[in-house]
Amino acid sequence: MNKVRYAVVGLGHIAQAAVLPAFAHAKRNSELAALVSGDRRKLKTLADRYGVVNAFGYDEYNACLDSGLIDAVYIALPNSLHAEYARRAAERGIHVLCEKPLTTHARDAERLIDAAEKTGVQLMTAYRLHFERRNLEAARIARSGALGDLRFFNSSFTLQLKPGNIRADRSLGGGPMYDLGVYCINAARSLFGEEPHEAFAWSSRGKDKRFTEIDEMTSAVLRFSDGKLAQFTCSFGASAIGWYEIAGTKGVLRLDDGYEYVGESRLEVAFNSGRKLRKTFPQRDQFAPELLYFSDCILNGRRPEPDGREGLIDVRIIEALLLSARAGGPVAIKMARKHRRPTLRQEIRRPPVAKEILVGVHSASR
Repeated sequence: MNKVRYAVVGLGHIAQAAVLPAFAHAKRNSELAALVSGDRRKLKTLADRYGVVNAFGYDEYNACLDSGLIDAVYIALPNSLHAEYARRAAERGIHVLCEKPLTTHARDAERLIDAAEKTGVQLMTAYRLHFERRNLEAARIARSGALGDLRFFNSSFTLQLKPGNIRADRSLGGGPMYDLGVYCINAARSLFGEEPHEAFAWSSRGKDKRFTEIDEMTSAVLRFSDGKLAQFTCSFGASAIGWYEIAGTKGVLRLDDGYEYVGESRLEVAFNSGRKLRKTFPQRDQFAPELLYFSDCILNGRRPEPDGREGLIDVRIIEALLLSARAGGPVAIKMARKHRRPTLRQEIRRPPVAKEILVGVHSASR
């Protein structure tokens, strides 16, 4: 086998706008072999567009897994469905690349990891930012000592959610912490190079009718070793922004638009000496690198860096923050230290994908 055959499971916005087009840039070792959706119109239109012969409904998912037509799945379903569909694949010996959050409950992530280990398949959480230059460069600078002793991380990631979007559906794992906060958490962990041991958060809903089932926004603080703090706010009810900064005793690093997969981003480092470093990073395809990397891991029997445990750590932190917001006090977090971090060696560059006409889906933001 020199190519990994994928089924893309779920044909929502992220799949249509980014995942499906990315296969054109990952054809060295990855092949789009099947589509899975409950929408027959999407299946037919997208199968014709990408020349995919094998199309399955959700009620045919097990048949897809057992067909011998695929080697791996890319799970692009609503958050609450990740655990079930990923576990069913892993139990049948199919490799799993799953969008974040890996699951909505830590216990489900643990069961998924156990299922993958039992059958010997590869499991990777789809952290696309572990393969692109801007965030890898920021982490390199932060962990190099150039900023001195790191003291605090600060971030905001927000958007105006369209009324009726599934991200406001509690039963589907909606809420800003799962969809936006996970990026801030992962960035803080990567820049500090360690895991937090305490969490504190406040959540708010206000009077907006869009947020009858979920919080509108959450502000969080994570405590790391040596008194380091990470603070961030994620919101579905504010103007769209996405940035982070990390301050040390000798300088400050800021990355604007560092979480997005469209548009360029800007990195600036200001040192106490007065010297400044500025870089602009062009838009690139961030999904083909995930496919290329994961397929290489499958073909070479190598465990991926953003593996299931990477996803589990962020889910545990999210659970602690949500518990803190409900209880009104700090929550201790206990977990094993992660030994592998993303580095510049993982960078993979591919040009931006062409903009596709979307079928039956819309962007989450307005």
